[in-house]
Amino acid sequence: MSDLIWLTDRQMKRIEPYFPLSHGIPRVDDRRVLSGIIFVIRNGLRWRDAPSDYGPHKTIYNRFIRWSRLGVFNRILAELVGMAGTSDQVMIDATHLKAHRTAASLLEKGLFPDLSDAPKAA
Repeated sequence: MSDLIWLTDRQMKRIEPYFPLSHGIPRVDDRRVLSGIIFVIRNGLRWRDAPSDYGPHKTIYNRFIRWSRLGVFNRILAELVGMAGTSDQVMIDATHLKAHRTAASLLEKGLFPDLSDAPKAA
């Protein structure tokens, strides 16, 4: 049994409308690269530690950075949250994280999500 994560056809169909158009040379397989991104983030790995089944780690990293700057992931997550509807449960997370002093520059570099695009609660 493999511990690798692969997006299903149904999951890909649901998020494909948010992918940017490919210009010129066709992109490397979106399913493989996105599954690699999810695997790396879920497991807290360095990009270079991504299993080779997902393709070159540089491709996975470049796609993540490029699509993050374009807001692709923000739009996908906002839509998925909007489709979920309301819940009768509340979750509290008491996680405490220290941020490095350079983390403040993430917003300027376009690597921090723009919360103004998030759907508003009714």
